[in-house]
Amino acid sequence: MAKLKTVYFCQNCGTQFPKWLGQCTNCGEWNTLVEEVVEKSSTSKNYSGDKKQHIINIIEVNAQEEPRIATPSEELNRVLGGGIVLGSVTLIGGEPGIGKSTLLLQLALKMRKKVFYVSGEESASQIKMRADRLTDLQNPECYLFTETSVDKILHEAKKLKPDFIIIDSIQTLHSSLIESSPGTVSQIRECSGEIIKFAKETSTPVFLVGHITKDGQIAGPKVLEHMVDVVLNFDGDRNHLFRLLRANKNRFGSTAEIGIYEMISQGLKEIKNPSEILITKKFEELSGNAVAVTLEGNRPMLLEIQALVSTAVYGTPQRSSTGFDSKRLNMLLAVLEKRAGFQLGAKDVFLNITGGIKTDDPALDLAVIASILSSNEDFAISEKYCFAGEIGLSGEIRPIPQAEQRISEAEKLGYEKIFVSNLNKIPKRKFGIKIEEVGKIEDFHERLF
Repeated sequence: MAKLKTVYFCQNCGTQFPKWLGQCTNCGEWNTLVEEVVEKSSTSKNYSGDKKQHIINIIEVNAQEEPRIATPSEELNRVLGGGIVLGSVTLIGGEPGIGKSTLLLQLALKMRKKVFYVSGEESASQIKMRADRLTDLQNPECYLFTETSVDKILHEAKKLKPDFIIIDSIQTLHSSLIESSPGTVSQIRECSGEIIKFAKETSTPVFLVGHITKDGQIAGPKVLEHMVDVVLNFDGDRNHLFRLLRANKNRFGSTAEIGIYEMISQGLKEIKNPSEILITKKFEELSGNAVAVTLEGNRPMLLEIQALVSTAVYGTPQRSSTGFDSKRLNMLLAVLEKRAGFQLGAKDVFLNITGGIKTDDPALDLAVIASILSSNEDFAISEKYCFAGEIGLSGEIRPIPQAEQRISEAEKLGYEKIFVSNLNKIPKRKFGIKIEEVGKIEDFHERLF
Protein backbone atom coordinates (compact mmCIF):
# COMPACT_ATOMS: atom_id res chain seq x y z
CA MET A 1 0.00 0.00 0.00
CA ALA A 2 1.23 3.48 -0.89
CA LYS A 3 2.22 5.80 1.93
CA LEU A 4 -0.62 8.02 3.14
CA LYS A 5 -0.06 11.74 2.87
CA THR A 6 -2.13 14.57 4.34
CA VAL A 7 -2.34 18.01 2.77
CA TYR A 8 -4.58 21.03 3.23
CA PHE A 9 -6.90 22.23 0.45
CA CYS A 10 -8.72 25.57 0.26
CA GLN A 11 -12.41 24.75 -0.14
CA ASN A 12 -12.94 28.00 -2.07
CA CYS A 13 -10.22 27.98 -4.75
CA GLY A 14 -8.66 24.51 -4.45
CA THR A 15 -5.09 25.65 -3.68
CA GLN A 16 -2.97 23.00 -1.90
CA PHE A 17 -0.91 23.75 1.22
CA PRO A 18 1.51 21.52 3.19
CA LYS A 19 0.28 22.89 6.55
CA TRP A 20 -2.75 24.66 7.97
CA LEU A 21 -3.07 28.43 7.61
CA GLY A 22 -5.80 30.73 8.87
CA GLN A 23 -6.07 32.55 5.53
CA CYS A 24 -5.67 31.18 2.00
CA THR A 25 -2.79 33.11 0.40
CA ASN A 26 -4.28 32.60 -3.08
CA CYS A 27 -7.89 33.79 -2.77
CA GLY A 28 -7.71 35.62 0.56
CA GLU A 29 -10.58 33.71 2.22
CA TRP A 30 -10.39 32.91 5.93
CA ASN A 31 -10.85 29.46 7.60
CA THR A 32 -11.32 27.58 4.30
CA LEU A 33 -8.35 25.16 4.61
CA VAL A 34 -9.41 21.55 5.30
CA GLU A 35 -7.07 18.61 5.90
CA GLU A 36 -7.47 15.74 3.41
CA VAL A 37 -5.72 12.40 3.04
CA VAL A 38 -4.37 11.74 -0.45
CA GLU A 39 -2.81 8.63 -1.91
CA LYS A 40 -1.06 8.66 -5.25
CA SER A 41 -1.33 5.68 -7.58
CA SER A 42 1.56 4.61 -9.72
CA THR A 43 -0.73 3.27 -12.45
CA SER A 44 -2.43 5.46 -15.04
CA LYS A 45 -5.56 4.31 -16.84
CA ASN A 46 -5.73 4.41 -20.62
CA TYR A 47 -9.13 4.08 -22.27
CA SER A 48 -8.23 4.18 -25.94
CA GLY A 49 -4.84 2.49 -26.35
CA ASP A 50 -1.56 4.30 -26.96
CA LYS A 51 -1.84 7.53 -28.94
CA LYS A 52 1.47 9.24 -29.59
CA GLN A 53 1.36 13.02 -29.86
CA HIS A 54 3.82 15.04 -31.90
CA ILE A 55 4.63 18.71 -32.41
CA ILE A 56 2.82 20.37 -35.30
CA ASN A 57 3.03 23.84 -36.84
CA ILE A 58 -0.20 25.83 -36.50
CA ILE A 59 -0.18 26.52 -40.27
CA GLU A 60 -0.32 22.77 -40.96
CA VAL A 61 -3.34 22.21 -38.70
CA ASN A 62 -6.45 21.30 -40.69
CA ALA A 63 -9.23 23.35 -39.07
CA GLN A 64 -12.63 21.69 -39.35
CA GLU A 65 -16.02 22.07 -37.72
CA GLU A 66 -16.52 19.86 -34.67
CA PRO A 67 -19.06 17.06 -35.35
CA ARG A 68 -22.21 17.55 -33.27
CA ILE A 69 -25.13 15.43 -32.09
CA ALA A 70 -28.39 17.39 -32.50
CA THR A 71 -30.64 16.90 -29.47
CA PRO A 72 -34.47 16.77 -29.63
CA SER A 73 -34.52 19.98 -27.53
CA GLU A 74 -34.24 23.09 -29.73
CA GLU A 75 -33.60 25.27 -26.68
CA LEU A 76 -30.66 23.11 -25.56
CA ASN A 77 -29.27 23.09 -29.11
CA ARG A 78 -29.49 26.90 -29.17
CA VAL A 79 -27.56 27.28 -25.90
CA LEU A 80 -24.91 24.69 -26.83
CA GLY A 81 -24.35 26.33 -30.22
CA GLY A 82 -26.00 23.72 -32.45
CA GLY A 83 -25.79 20.44 -30.55
CA ILE A 84 -23.56 18.26 -28.40
CA VAL A 85 -19.92 18.08 -29.52
CA LEU A 86 -18.36 14.59 -29.44
CA GLY A 87 -16.01 14.16 -26.49
CA SER A 88 -17.23 17.35 -24.77
CA VAL A 89 -17.87 17.59 -21.02
CA THR A 90 -20.79 19.80 -20.00
CA LEU A 91 -21.39 20.91 -16.41
CA ILE A 92 -24.94 21.98 -15.42
CA GLY A 93 -25.40 23.91 -12.18
CA GLY A 94 -28.51 25.23 -10.48
CA GLU A 95 -30.43 25.47 -7.22
CA PRO A 96 -31.96 22.35 -5.63
CA GLY A 97 -35.33 21.46 -7.17
CA ILE A 98 -34.93 23.79 -10.15
CA GLY A 99 -35.12 20.88 -12.66
CA LYS A 100 -31.53 19.86 -13.55
CA SER A 101 -32.18 16.11 -13.20
CA THR A 102 -35.55 16.42 -14.98
CA LEU A 103 -33.93 18.25 -17.92
CA LEU A 104 -31.25 15.57 -18.36
CA LEU A 105 -33.65 12.65 -17.85
CA GLN A 106 -35.96 14.12 -20.52
CA LEU A 107 -32.96 14.41 -22.82
CA ALA A 108 -31.96 10.77 -22.11
CA LEU A 109 -35.49 9.52 -22.84
CA LYS A 110 -35.95 11.59 -26.01
CA MET A 111 -32.58 10.72 -27.57
CA ARG A 112 -32.68 7.74 -29.91
CA LYS A 113 -29.18 6.76 -28.83
CA LYS A 114 -27.52 4.58 -26.19
CA VAL A 115 -27.50 6.61 -22.96
CA PHE A 116 -25.68 5.72 -19.73
CA TYR A 117 -27.47 7.50 -16.85
CA VAL A 118 -25.50 7.41 -13.59
CA SER A 119 -27.09 8.64 -10.36
CA GLY A 120 -25.38 8.89 -7.01
CA GLU A 121 -28.36 10.60 -5.38
CA GLU A 122 -31.45 8.61 -6.39
CA SER A 123 -32.32 4.92 -6.62
CA ALA A 124 -33.34 3.29 -9.91
CA SER A 125 -36.99 3.14 -8.78
CA GLN A 126 -37.02 6.90 -8.06
CA ILE A 127 -35.63 7.63 -11.52
CA LYS A 128 -38.21 5.26 -13.06
CA MET A 129 -41.07 7.03 -11.22
CA ARG A 130 -39.90 10.37 -12.61
CA ALA A 131 -39.54 8.85 -16.09
CA ASP A 132 -43.14 7.55 -15.93
CA ARG A 133 -44.35 11.05 -15.08
CA LEU A 134 -42.68 12.36 -18.25
CA THR A 135 -45.38 10.90 -20.49
CA ASP A 136 -44.81 9.69 -24.07
CA LEU A 137 -41.05 9.48 -23.58
CA GLN A 138 -39.47 6.06 -24.01
CA ASN A 139 -35.93 5.13 -24.93
CA PRO A 140 -35.17 1.39 -24.90
CA GLU A 141 -31.44 2.19 -24.99
CA CYS A 142 -31.39 4.18 -21.71
CA TYR A 143 -29.38 2.31 -19.03
CA LEU A 144 -29.41 3.26 -15.33
CA PHE A 145 -26.54 2.77 -12.89
CA THR A 146 -26.76 3.88 -9.24
CA GLU A 147 -23.12 4.10 -8.16
CA THR A 148 -20.74 6.65 -6.65
CA SER A 149 -17.36 5.01 -7.36
CA VAL A 150 -15.83 6.67 -10.41
CA ASP A 151 -13.69 3.56 -11.08
CA LYS A 152 -16.78 1.30 -11.34
CA ILE A 153 -18.66 3.88 -13.41
CA LEU A 154 -15.89 4.18 -16.01
CA HIS A 155 -15.39 0.39 -16.01
CA GLU A 156 -19.08 -0.14 -16.86
CA ALA A 157 -19.02 2.70 -19.39
CA LYS A 158 -16.07 1.08 -21.15
CA LYS A 159 -18.03 -2.18 -21.45
CA LEU A 160 -21.36 -0.57 -22.45
CA LYS A 161 -19.83 1.91 -24.97
CA PRO A 162 -22.71 4.45 -24.75
CA ASP A 163 -23.28 7.35 -27.14
CA PHE A 164 -23.29 9.73 -24.21
CA ILE A 165 -23.15 9.71 -20.41
CA ILE A 166 -25.10 11.62 -17.75
CA ILE A 167 -23.71 11.78 -14.19
CA ASP A 168 -25.89 13.17 -11.37
CA SER A 169 -23.97 14.59 -9.55
CA ILE A 170 -20.19 15.17 -9.56
CA GLN A 171 -20.20 16.01 -5.81
CA THR A 172 -21.37 12.48 -4.89
CA LEU A 173 -18.54 10.64 -6.68
CA HIS A 174 -15.36 9.34 -5.08
CA SER A 175 -12.15 7.80 -6.38
CA SER A 176 -10.19 4.97 -4.76
CA LEU A 177 -6.98 6.96 -5.34
CA ILE A 178 -8.07 9.61 -2.81
CA GLU A 179 -8.80 8.86 0.84
CA SER A 180 -10.92 11.96 1.59
CA SER A 181 -14.73 11.95 1.61
CA PRO A 182 -16.91 12.69 -1.48
CA GLY A 183 -17.52 16.37 -2.26
CA THR A 184 -14.10 17.58 -1.09
CA VAL A 185 -11.80 19.53 -3.39
CA SER A 186 -9.39 16.66 -4.02
CA GLN A 187 -12.20 14.15 -4.74
CA ILE A 188 -14.01 16.46 -7.16
CA ARG A 189 -10.77 17.31 -8.97
CA GLU A 190 -9.66 13.66 -9.25
CA CYS A 191 -13.09 12.32 -10.30
CA SER A 192 -13.70 15.05 -12.88
CA GLY A 193 -10.17 14.57 -14.24
CA GLU A 194 -10.79 10.82 -14.77
CA ILE A 195 -14.18 11.48 -16.42
CA ILE A 196 -12.77 14.17 -18.73
CA LYS A 197 -9.89 11.86 -19.72
CA PHE A 198 -12.39 9.08 -20.54
CA ALA A 199 -14.59 11.49 -22.56
CA LYS A 200 -11.69 12.82 -24.64
CA GLU A 201 -10.09 9.43 -25.33
CA THR A 202 -13.36 7.69 -26.30
CA SER A 203 -15.10 10.75 -27.92
CA THR A 204 -18.09 10.24 -25.60
CA PRO A 205 -20.02 13.38 -24.59
CA VAL A 206 -20.59 13.65 -20.83
CA PHE A 207 -23.10 15.73 -18.86
CA LEU A 208 -22.26 16.45 -15.22
CA VAL A 209 -24.71 17.88 -12.69
CA GLY A 210 -23.09 20.23 -10.16
CA HIS A 211 -24.47 21.44 -6.83
CA ILE A 212 -24.21 25.14 -6.02
CA THR A 213 -23.29 27.04 -2.86
CA LYS A 214 -25.48 29.63 -1.13
CA ASP A 215 -23.72 32.31 -3.21
CA GLY A 216 -24.88 30.66 -6.44
CA GLN A 217 -21.41 29.36 -7.40
CA ILE A 218 -20.84 25.72 -8.36
CA ALA A 219 -19.66 23.86 -5.25
CA GLY A 220 -16.08 22.62 -5.22
CA PRO A 221 -12.87 24.08 -6.66
CA LYS A 222 -13.08 26.76 -9.34
CA VAL A 223 -10.69 24.61 -11.37
CA LEU A 224 -13.65 22.29 -12.14
CA GLU A 225 -15.20 24.99 -14.33
CA HIS A 226 -11.84 25.49 -16.09
CA MET A 227 -11.50 21.77 -16.81
CA VAL A 228 -14.89 21.22 -18.51
CA ASP A 229 -15.80 22.46 -22.00
CA VAL A 230 -19.24 23.93 -21.29
CA VAL A 231 -20.71 25.38 -18.09
CA LEU A 232 -24.50 25.81 -18.12
CA ASN A 233 -26.51 27.57 -15.45
CA PHE A 234 -30.14 26.51 -14.97
CA ASP A 235 -31.97 29.15 -12.97
CA GLY A 236 -35.35 30.70 -12.29
CA ASP A 237 -37.65 31.46 -9.39
CA ARG A 238 -39.15 28.28 -7.97
CA ASN A 239 -42.36 30.24 -7.29
CA HIS A 240 -42.67 30.90 -11.02
CA LEU A 241 -42.96 28.38 -13.84
CA PHE A 242 -40.20 29.65 -16.10
CA ARG A 243 -36.62 28.31 -16.13
CA LEU A 244 -33.72 29.89 -18.00
CA LEU A 245 -30.76 27.90 -19.32
CA ARG A 246 -27.67 30.06 -19.87
CA ALA A 247 -24.10 29.24 -20.92
CA ASN A 248 -21.49 30.78 -18.62
CA LYS A 249 -18.72 29.15 -20.65
CA ASN A 250 -18.79 27.45 -24.05
CA ARG A 251 -15.69 26.39 -25.97
CA PHE A 252 -17.79 25.46 -29.02
CA GLY A 253 -20.22 28.37 -29.33
CA SER A 254 -21.58 31.65 -28.01
CA THR A 255 -22.30 32.33 -24.34
CA ALA A 256 -24.98 34.93 -25.16
CA GLU A 257 -27.83 32.54 -26.00
CA ILE A 258 -30.51 31.44 -23.54
CA GLY A 259 -33.06 28.63 -23.55
CA ILE A 260 -36.45 29.08 -21.87
CA TYR A 261 -38.49 26.26 -20.35
CA GLU A 262 -41.75 26.08 -18.43
CA MET A 263 -42.06 23.64 -15.52
CA ILE A 264 -45.31 21.65 -15.78
CA SER A 265 -46.50 18.40 -14.18
CA GLN A 266 -45.13 16.39 -17.15
CA GLY A 267 -41.66 17.90 -16.83
CA LEU A 268 -40.04 20.80 -18.69
CA LYS A 269 -41.80 22.23 -21.72
CA GLU A 270 -39.89 24.32 -24.25
CA ILE A 271 -41.05 27.90 -24.80
CA LYS A 272 -40.68 28.62 -28.52
CA ASN A 273 -42.09 32.18 -28.36
CA PRO A 274 -41.56 33.58 -24.84
CA SER A 275 -42.89 37.06 -25.69
CA GLU A 276 -46.48 35.87 -26.08
CA ILE A 277 -46.41 34.13 -22.66
CA LEU A 278 -44.53 36.79 -20.66
CA ILE A 279 -46.85 39.65 -21.68
CA THR A 280 -50.09 39.77 -19.67
CA LYS A 281 -53.30 40.18 -21.67
CA LYS A 282 -54.99 42.99 -19.73
CA PHE A 283 -58.71 43.72 -19.91
CA GLU A 284 -58.13 47.32 -18.81
CA GLU A 285 -55.18 49.65 -19.11
CA LEU A 286 -53.36 50.20 -15.80
CA SER A 287 -50.75 52.80 -14.88
CA GLY A 288 -47.19 51.63 -14.16
CA ASN A 289 -47.03 49.00 -16.92
CA ALA A 290 -44.64 49.18 -19.88
CA VAL A 291 -43.34 46.64 -22.40
CA ALA A 292 -39.58 46.40 -23.05
CA VAL A 293 -37.97 44.79 -26.09
CA THR A 294 -34.85 43.00 -24.87
CA LEU A 295 -32.31 40.75 -26.57
CA GLU A 296 -30.77 37.55 -25.21
CA GLY A 297 -28.07 36.45 -27.63
CA ASN A 298 -29.75 36.61 -31.03
CA ARG A 299 -33.22 36.07 -29.58
CA PRO A 300 -35.45 39.18 -29.25
CA MET A 301 -37.93 38.95 -26.39
CA LEU A 302 -40.65 41.21 -24.97
CA LEU A 303 -40.92 41.65 -21.20
CA GLU A 304 -43.51 43.44 -19.11
CA ILE A 305 -42.12 45.98 -16.62
CA GLN A 306 -44.32 46.96 -13.67
CA ALA A 307 -43.63 49.94 -11.40
CA LEU A 308 -45.38 51.31 -8.34
CA VAL A 309 -44.55 54.82 -7.10
CA SER A 310 -46.16 55.96 -3.84
CA THR A 311 -45.52 58.50 -1.09
CA ALA A 312 -43.06 57.26 1.55
CA VAL A 313 -45.00 56.72 4.80
CA TYR A 314 -42.11 56.05 7.18
CA GLY A 315 -39.84 58.90 6.17
CA THR A 316 -37.07 56.96 4.43
CA PRO A 317 -38.18 56.04 0.88
CA GLN A 318 -37.83 52.40 -0.20
CA ARG A 319 -36.23 51.25 -3.43
CA SER A 320 -37.00 47.65 -4.36
CA SER A 321 -36.60 45.75 -7.64
CA THR A 322 -37.24 42.15 -8.72
CA GLY A 323 -35.42 40.87 -11.81
CA PHE A 324 -33.71 44.23 -12.40
CA ASP A 325 -30.44 45.57 -10.95
CA SER A 326 -31.31 47.72 -7.91
CA LYS A 327 -28.18 49.90 -8.36
CA ARG A 328 -29.22 50.68 -11.93
CA LEU A 329 -32.72 51.54 -10.70
CA ASN A 330 -31.22 54.06 -8.24
CA MET A 331 -29.16 55.54 -11.08
CA LEU A 332 -32.23 55.95 -13.31
CA LEU A 333 -34.18 57.61 -10.47
CA ALA A 334 -31.28 60.04 -9.90
CA VAL A 335 -31.21 60.90 -13.64
CA LEU A 336 -34.99 61.53 -13.59
CA GLU A 337 -34.63 63.86 -10.61
CA LYS A 338 -31.52 65.74 -11.74
CA ARG A 339 -31.98 65.97 -15.51
CA ALA A 340 -35.76 65.92 -15.95
CA GLY A 341 -36.91 67.56 -12.71
CA PHE A 342 -39.21 64.81 -11.40
CA GLN A 343 -39.47 64.89 -7.60
CA LEU A 344 -39.09 61.19 -6.70
CA GLY A 345 -36.67 61.53 -3.75
CA ALA A 346 -39.46 61.31 -1.14
CA LYS A 347 -41.37 58.47 -2.80
CA ASP A 348 -41.24 54.67 -2.56
CA VAL A 349 -40.41 52.99 -5.87
CA PHE A 350 -41.07 49.28 -6.48
CA LEU A 351 -40.10 47.62 -9.77
CA ASN A 352 -40.87 44.13 -11.06
CA ILE A 353 -40.19 42.16 -14.24
CA THR A 354 -43.10 39.75 -14.63
CA GLY A 355 -42.63 35.99 -15.00
CA GLY A 356 -39.64 35.75 -12.64
CA ILE A 357 -37.22 36.64 -15.46
CA LYS A 358 -33.87 38.25 -14.56
CA THR A 359 -32.03 40.24 -17.20
CA ASP A 360 -29.29 42.90 -17.36
CA ASP A 361 -29.91 44.29 -20.86
CA PRO A 362 -29.35 48.12 -20.74
CA ALA A 363 -32.11 48.51 -23.37
CA LEU A 364 -34.66 47.98 -20.57
CA ASP A 365 -33.89 51.48 -19.20
CA LEU A 366 -36.45 53.27 -21.37
CA ALA A 367 -39.28 50.91 -20.40
CA VAL A 368 -38.31 51.18 -16.71
CA ILE A 369 -38.48 54.99 -16.86
CA ALA A 370 -41.78 54.85 -18.79
CA SER A 371 -43.36 52.59 -16.15
CA ILE A 372 -42.07 54.78 -13.26
CA LEU A 373 -43.40 57.99 -14.88
CA SER A 374 -46.69 56.26 -15.70
CA SER A 375 -47.18 55.19 -12.07
CA ASN A 376 -46.04 58.56 -10.72
CA GLU A 377 -48.55 60.48 -12.84
CA ASP A 378 -51.18 57.70 -12.64
CA PHE A 379 -51.50 57.76 -16.42
CA ALA A 380 -51.78 54.44 -18.27
CA ILE A 381 -49.51 53.73 -21.26
CA SER A 382 -51.22 52.18 -24.27
CA GLU A 383 -50.67 48.42 -24.38
CA LYS A 384 -49.78 48.81 -28.07
CA TYR A 385 -46.58 50.77 -27.20
CA CYS A 386 -43.19 49.22 -26.48
CA PHE A 387 -39.73 50.61 -25.63
CA ALA A 388 -36.04 49.92 -26.28
CA GLY A 389 -33.33 52.33 -25.22
CA GLU A 390 -30.45 52.88 -22.82
CA ILE A 391 -30.38 55.96 -20.57
CA GLY A 392 -27.14 57.90 -20.06
CA LEU A 393 -26.21 59.92 -16.96
CA SER A 394 -26.85 63.21 -18.76
CA GLY A 395 -30.43 62.16 -19.56
CA GLU A 396 -29.77 61.25 -23.19
CA ILE A 397 -31.28 58.12 -24.76
CA ARG A 398 -28.41 56.09 -26.14
CA PRO A 399 -28.55 53.75 -29.14
CA ILE A 400 -29.03 50.02 -28.67
CA PRO A 401 -27.48 47.11 -30.61
CA GLN A 402 -29.50 45.13 -33.17
CA ALA A 403 -32.38 47.61 -33.18
CA GLU A 404 -33.83 46.16 -36.41
CA GLN A 405 -34.33 42.74 -34.81
CA ARG A 406 -36.13 44.29 -31.84
CA ILE A 407 -38.40 46.34 -34.11
CA SER A 408 -39.23 43.25 -36.21
CA GLU A 409 -40.16 41.26 -33.07
CA ALA A 410 -42.46 44.05 -31.83
CA GLU A 411 -44.04 44.28 -35.30
CA LYS A 412 -44.58 40.52 -35.42
CA LEU A 413 -46.46 40.59 -32.10
CA GLY A 414 -48.83 43.33 -33.24
CA TYR A 415 -47.47 46.43 -31.50
CA GLU A 416 -48.30 49.77 -33.13
CA LYS A 417 -45.48 52.01 -31.87
CA ILE A 418 -41.93 51.49 -30.57
CA PHE A 419 -39.79 54.19 -28.87
CA VAL A 420 -36.06 54.01 -29.70
CA SER A 421 -33.06 56.38 -29.66
CA ASN A 422 -32.78 58.86 -32.53
CA LEU A 423 -29.09 57.89 -32.76
CA ASN A 424 -29.95 54.38 -33.94
CA LYS A 425 -29.36 53.82 -37.63
CA ILE A 426 -32.73 52.34 -38.56
CA PRO A 427 -32.81 50.88 -42.10
CA LYS A 428 -35.03 52.67 -44.57
CA ARG A 429 -37.14 49.58 -45.34
CA LYS A 430 -40.85 49.81 -44.60
CA PHE A 431 -41.89 48.54 -41.15
CA GLY A 432 -45.49 47.80 -40.19
CA ILE A 433 -44.92 49.53 -36.84
CA LYS A 434 -44.48 53.26 -36.19
CA ILE A 435 -40.93 54.06 -35.00
CA GLU A 436 -40.81 56.99 -32.55
CA GLU A 437 -37.24 58.31 -32.28
CA VAL A 438 -36.40 60.24 -29.10
CA GLY A 439 -33.16 61.83 -27.86
CA LYS A 440 -33.75 63.16 -24.32
CA ILE A 441 -35.88 62.13 -21.35
CA GLU A 442 -37.83 65.45 -21.49
CA ASP A 443 -38.60 64.89 -25.17
CA PHE A 444 -39.60 61.28 -24.43
CA HIS A 445 -41.95 62.39 -21.60
CA GLU A 446 -43.70 64.94 -23.83
CA ARG A 447 -44.26 62.48 -26.66
CA LEU A 448 -45.45 59.67 -24.41
CA PHE A 449 -47.88 61.62 -22.21
